[in-house]
Amino acid sequence: MDTRLKKSLSAGGRETRASEDASRAAPEGKFMSAQERRKMWSDEWTQSALPKVPELTGWHLCWLSTTNSYDSIDKRMRLGYVPVMADEFPGFDNYRVKAGEQTGFIACNEMVLYKLPMEIYQEAMLQMHHELPMDEADKVRLQVEQLQGNRDSNGKSLVNVEGEGFGEFDRNNVKLPVFYG
Repeated sequence: MDTRLKKSLSAGGRETRASEDASRAAPEGKFMSAQERRKMWSDEWTQSALPKVPELTGWHLCWLSTTNSYDSIDKRMRLGYVPVMADEFPGFDNYRVKAGEQTGFIACNEMVLYKLPMEIYQEAMLQMHHELPMDEADKVRLQVEQLQGNRDSNGKSLVNVEGEGFGEFDRNNVKLPVFYG
């Protein structure tokens, strides 16, 4: 018989996995605190990799990627975006593109700073983040209203609206939002 193979777990001082697991320390001490986690989330969603530029009155500023083929700079320019020249922001000379088709623009890595007139920005944001969601809510409301009277083969209602449901919602009485950016 091979001596390396033990028939008994207790033979030779060998412990079970369950006893090893019980003796291990809990990892709670290695978890980050809620404050550290919130900071990590905040850092994840902010522009920490790009320089913070001052506000430009009457304009919305944003960094556009030169490598994104779906959301290309040409597409944004057709929508009204224009490049920000380094001359417009004193102190940004080290971000000035020195050669190529973007000479004089403010850039960082593959990102270029562009601006959009605030009226166009407000119009686009209103369409994308107010009107379209309201249209989707209207579609859901209509579907719920159409299904409310329907019953299955046992007579049970197919839809159960909790609370007041959509109630009497009049989208004409909703105050239009103002977007900052």
